[in-house]
Amino acid sequence: MRAWRPALVLTALSVVLAGCGSADTSGTTTAASGAASAAPAGPWSFTDGSGKVVKADKTPTRIIAHAGEAAALMSFGIKPVGIYADESVKTDANLKDLDLTGIEILGQEWGKIDVEKAAALRPDLIVGDWWPAEKAHSGLEEGVDEKSKKLAELAPVVGVSQGKSIVDLAKGYEDLAKSLGAAVDSPEIAANKKRFEAAVATFKEAVAAKSGLTVAAMSPADDKVYVANPEYAPELLDFQRWGMKVINPDTPDPGFPYWENLSWENADKYQPDLILFDGRSFKPTSNADWGKKQPTWFKIKAAKAGAVVSWPAYWLHTYGHFATELDKLTAAVKAADPNIGD
Repeated sequence: MRAWRPALVLTALSVVLAGCGSADTSGTTTAASGAASAAPAGPWSFTDGSGKVVKADKTPTRIIAHAGEAAALMSFGIKPVGIYADESVKTDANLKDLDLTGIEILGQEWGKIDVEKAAALRPDLIVGDWWPAEKAHSGLEEGVDEKSKKLAELAPVVGVSQGKSIVDLAKGYEDLAKSLGAAVDSPEIAANKKRFEAAVATFKEAVAAKSGLTVAAMSPADDKVYVANPEYAPELLDFQRWGMKVINPDTPDPGFPYWENLSWENADKYQPDLILFDGRSFKPTSNADWGKKQPTWFKIKAAKAGAVVSWPAYWLHTYGHFATELDKLTAAVKAADPNIGD
């Protein structure tokens, strides 16, 4: 169940660039700037995150996509015919602000896709992130309903790898959109890239000014406390690359290396100065609520001090939302005390 195993019903989030355009479902793409362009006739090819080159005689126009990946494509004006999500499309942060009129919703729970309904859409491409640790695309991993896996029989499956950087992920979906005929050089998209670059620069400055600050990305759940392993979290790798001292847990789960699993009795194994709290929408419980529910949560000094900020866990896909989330993290870093964990 990839990056959201902790709650066993977790959901994935991702994001859409500001200034989304629109498209009909017949293969005409509308760029975010409003300029329409016909999808190239083909032949078409794209290098999947797995390294496989996927080819087609004609450029795909009838696309089914996982929620976050759909939102990324829609930011470039490519509107899928169908979407499968991991939670209600009304609450999924990738989709709740998008116009989904005319798009068939094929699932609103992790691991459950209505393949019969998907087949009726006659798709010629399925788009879902590639997850290297599981060697599977979004919605097709181990643990999903076996019926759901039959989605892959309807059309070729492609996606960008959840690898070493969200920047690479965003660029990958830009490349995919371009291959499908989208104009990717609109003023809105350029503005988001510029805003992202400015956010990175400000983030680096804030982190450099707090050189002793240590950070842990954590996801509390009823059974355990999960400490994220940056090696499998591209946004955390970006933070580390930009100078943030994100703790690498000692003993990630060998079978599911996204996390180290701590019992609540050992919740305080790590004492960071700042906690990046798993902020996906399936987790309405606040830091204070967890302290009441599991008193050992407050044995972590940063949790007791309220030094907690939402972490955009495993959902970022575009420059626009990465910029927004970086600004929030920068504010938290500026306010943080690098001596709390001592």
